[in-house]
Amino acid sequence: MKTKNPGEASTRAENSSPQKTSTLKECEKNLSRYWLMKSEPESRLEKGVDVKFSIEDLKAQPKQTAYWDGVRNYQARNFLRAMKLEEEAFFYHSNCKEPGIAGLMKIVKEAYPDHTQFEKSSPYYDPSSKKDNPKWSMVDVQFVRMMKRFIPLAELRTHHQAHRATGGPLKNMALFTLQRLSVQPLTQEEFDFILSLEEKEPS
Repeated sequence: MKTKNPGEASTRAENSSPQKTSTLKECEKNLSRYWLMKSEPESRLEKGVDVKFSIEDLKAQPKQTAYWDGVRNYQARNFLRAMKLEEEAFFYHSNCKEPGIAGLMKIVKEAYPDHTQFEKSSPYYDPSSKKDNPKWSMVDVQFVRMMKRFIPLAELRTHHQAHRATGGPLKNMALFTLQRLSVQPLTQEEFDFILSLEEKEPS
């Protein structure tokens, strides 16, 4: 149904070794209860299948709910497995003309096996995964609302760079320290700061 980050599958080996360990430990220590999840809003064929999935597509689903399949990176998968019911996530449009945060969704079903890993016709098929011990998981998400205004990556980067100097809320944001991951934890401070940007004119 959706793709997670075009560079993600190719970084499998890289991410199975301890990369960016301090950032990950910090995320785990803070027990993130907020998330950022990336999907591609523009059409792109992978193995003949269009992997496009935008926040508008989520909104159009029955009960505005969909499963978040296709994550093929161990760190991102582990973050999926850490998610709890009702936790909130930003829906991030990636690999498109203007990447950024489009809206909010919430977790409505905790991690369970991603069926696409067993489907040979799927772009996310993984022949090394076994049904009695699945490698890959997914969660169900439900649309909450659109952002009051789209928060572009460029704006978030400007704040991240400024906060690195000042110690502000986005100084260690995973979007920039773990940028290849399609599922990323957010601290409460990061989440609240990004929400506050909705009320402000673009910087």
